[in-house]
Order: sequence, then structure tokens, then C-alpha cells
Amino acid sequence: MNAFIPDGLTIISLVLLGVVITFVIQAVRIVPQQHAWVVERLGKYHGTLLPGLNILIPFVDKVAYKHVLKEVPLDVPSQVCITRDNTQLAVDGVLYFQVTDPQRASYGSSNYIVAITQLAQTTLRSVIGKLELDKTFEEREFINHSIVGSIDEAAMNWGVKVLRYEIKDLTPPAEILRSMQAQITAEREKRALIASSEGRKQEQINIATGQKEAAIAKSEGDKQAAINNAQGEAAAVLAVAEATAEAIRKVAQSIGVPGGMEAVNLKVAERYVDAFGNLAKTNNALIIPANLADVGGLIAAAMTVVKSQQPVR
Repeated sequence: MNAFIPDGLTIISLVLLGVVITFVIQAVRIVPQQHAWVVERLGKYHGTLLPGLNILIPFVDKVAYKHVLKEVPLDVPSQVCITRDNTQLAVDGVLYFQVTDPQRASYGSSNYIVAITQLAQTTLRSVIGKLELDKTFEEREFINHSIVGSIDEAAMNWGVKVLRYEIKDLTPPAEILRSMQAQITAEREKRALIASSEGRKQEQINIATGQKEAAIAKSEGDKQAAINNAQGEAAAVLAVAEATAEAIRKVAQSIGVPGGMEAVNLKVAERYVDAFGNLAKTNNALIIPANLADVGGLIAAAMTVVKSQQPVR
């Protein structure tokens, strides 16, 4: 059985097929989304391939650089910075950037990632050196904006846009940490004492205010009670006076009617006898008028006084 030996035409066909396949592989380029490929033609920049299907000239065009257009996080290594008050501070952070110009990113710098990293570290040391230790913890936002502004201006020539910088950690020396912890503890104790004293002060104010309001209310009550008592006494006196006046008027009217004077004589005699009777009950020593036997004369004298007070008709 003879082995298959290809003839010359078959060999040529296979060679042409291999050339065609190689040509197609070299000519067709599919660029993914959010990517950009830089093409050089005979060693010179020719263009940038956009996402999708692209056709190149085999053996003439070459994809020299491939760039990702997504936002890229870049870890900036930790470094020791010196603050304004000569305190060492270990700082590390993360930088976010994005390639915006593939041509500049390819030819503007030999390695834009290393350039960005080094610039971020030098800028961070410069910014930290202008701040005191306490301010570095308070001014993180200022530090981030300062670094982004400085790097972004230089990164424009590299076809890169610096979006933001975030400090991950600020680590002072151990002895500084102990001092800061002691200071924080003292500040908390101070605030606790101030809050306690303010509470006691407010308590005393509330007590004094309550006592003042109670005293005012009591005095107002006493005042109103005195006014009410005075008004009651005045009303009572007035009522007694009016009753007395009414009684006197009725007595006067009774005297004017027939038999009135006789009734007055009888009443005066009764009062005279009652008065001497009471005097005899309450006192051991009695003072007897000289004309006690002449009771009628005394009554007549009393009636003379009554008659003299009657109005002339």
C-alpha cells in the first residue's frame, strides 16, 4: 500500500491557505469595549483603534500599545513624611486615574503609572510638611485635593486624568500615639466635669427659680386673702350699721304711734332692772345710786332724753 505523497499543486495550495490565514489573523483586530489600541505603521504612530472590528495591513501595521480606558485604582506605597512640627508620620493612600488620550499615554511617558506614583509621593510629602501633626488628621480633604490638583496638571502631558486621591492610613510613632491617647482622655474627663458642673448649676437655678415663683405665688395669695378679709370685714360692718340704722328707724317709727312712749318707758325700766341684776351677779362690791328708791324718777329722766332726740314735727 503506497503512502500519500502530495504533488506540487497541493503544496502550493497549502502554502497559499496558510498565507491567507496568517493575513486574516494579522489584518483583523477586534477591540473590546473601554479599550483603545495604538497602531504604528512602519514604526510611526498611525492611529488608535476604537472598540469593535478593525482592519490593519498585515506586516505593515502593528498594535504597539493597548490601554484600558476604565477608572484604575493605584495603590501608593506607604512612606514616612515629616510634619511642620517635626513629627514623623507614615502615610499611604490610593490614587484613582483614567487614560483619556491613548496617544499621549503611549508616547508622553515611558511608564505613566510609575510617574504618577512618584509624583503622588513627592506631592504628599510636600503637603504634609506644611501642616502640624494635629492638622493632618483634620485636613484629610485638603490633602487629597492638593495632591489631585498637583498631579492632574502634570498628568495631562501623559494622557492621564487623575480623578481623586484618598489617604488610607496616617500612622504616627508609638510614643506620639500614647501622648495623643492621654490628651484625648484628659479632654473627655474635662468635658465630663464641665457637663457635671453645668448640670449642678442648672439644678440650682431651677431650684431658686421655683422658690422665687412659690414665694411670689404665696405673697399673691396672702395679698388676695387680706383683701378678701378686709372686704368681708367692711361688708360685715356695713351690714351691722345698716341693721342698726334700720332698727333705730323702726324704733323711732314705733315711738310715734299711739302707746309707743309707754312701751319705751317699759323697755327702759326693764333694761335698768336687768343691768342692776347683772351687776349684782358679777361683782362682790356694789355701788348703789343714792336715788335707787326713786326708780320712777330715773325712768322719767331717761324718757326726757328720748323725747329731746325726737325731731320736731
